[in-house]
Amino acid sequence: MPVAPHIAAVMSSKMSSVIRKMFEEGGVLKKKYGPDAVFDFSLGNPDLETPPEVEAAISRIAGEKTRGCHGYMPNAGYDEARAQMARKVGREQGVTLEGSHVVMTCGAAAALTCVLKAVLSPGDEVLANAPFFPEYAHYTANHGGALRVVPPALDFSLNIPGIQAALSAKTAAVIINSPNNPSGRVYGKAELEALAGVLTAHRKKTGRWVLLIADEPYRDIVYENRTVQAIFPLYDCSVVVSSFAKNLSIPGERVGYIAANPAMGDAPQFVAACIFANRILGFVNAPAFFQRVAAASWDCAVDYSPYTTRRNAIMAVMRDAGYQFAVPEGAFYLFCRVPASTRDGAAKSAGEGIDLAFCDHLKEHLVLCAPASGFGCQGWFRIAYCVPQSTIENCGASFKKAKETW
Repeated sequence: MPVAPHIAAVMSSKMSSVIRKMFEEGGVLKKKYGPDAVFDFSLGNPDLETPPEVEAAISRIAGEKTRGCHGYMPNAGYDEARAQMARKVGREQGVTLEGSHVVMTCGAAAALTCVLKAVLSPGDEVLANAPFFPEYAHYTANHGGALRVVPPALDFSLNIPGIQAALSAKTAAVIINSPNNPSGRVYGKAELEALAGVLTAHRKKTGRWVLLIADEPYRDIVYENRTVQAIFPLYDCSVVVSSFAKNLSIPGERVGYIAANPAMGDAPQFVAACIFANRILGFVNAPAFFQRVAAASWDCAVDYSPYTTRRNAIMAVMRDAGYQFAVPEGAFYLFCRVPASTRDGAAKSAGEGIDLAFCDHLKEHLVLCAPASGFGCQGWFRIAYCVPQSTIENCGASFKKAKETW
């Protein structure tokens, strides 16, 4: 069966789904060497137990015999689910939302895809500040747009001058992700105010609104009592996309949402476009069962302290092994710099692709990590520490040996 040339090219590229490839290779290595011998930090698959309130909601709703409970509903989702998500986002953003501002989706990925479908015309650009989630490029290209990457700031904060320089008449949207995957950075109020000012000035100059998209699946997972800054009070033309994959540990259930800023000009038309996109992209509606589960249990208390424990443990391991890294402020990733080579030949190859080479080198020591070239940051790699504590406690010797032999 013929495959479109551009899809074939993307599929065969070195960076295509590099994280998933690492994850799949981990399965092969575990079968060969045993699961305890392989240290798999490749995939951000949350492993905390699903909260009891969620389990209770699952049991209760599964036992209901309401006629038609598995049928279609409006493409935007159940009214009650939309209303509950409006309560949730309204609390986080400090503004009043109605259910009419919300669209239920098949996870945050579908939410972002629907938003981009709603706003992109062929040739439009979307800006992403590196490091960024690699799938942003594919989600943008799906709708005829192009992702324009803004180089990272030294501390992985928002590169405001870089964003300002990258803005053009083609810019349709800017995506931010805080807490950030992969750096763990939580963007502060001052930098987000600066971003809002730059986008407002751009609108006055060009006459075009730029949509600010906040991708927030890690919002609740923060350290040292940090909070994630609300964007709705700072910039009217903004939208939140999120899910319950990370905070409630249900990534496979694919339930998320789009929440539009009520202050956005013609917000009803934007929401209607997202609902239309939800239908014509083939999602049709978010899963019926887990819309009801999310509506009933989104406000439950969750203990994220195991992630704090693991964060501190993996930092100690990597510090002892001699690696440099960015201290995570949120999410569950440690972003590490590829160490200087101990061999002349490898040292000469430092630069583009060095993180890919180092992650291949780590595999030789049965350690699986994600190279950062796919995140827009060459020379770094990502450790996903949402893994058993024993994996962290036992990986130190392998990381040390990898560095010594690099």
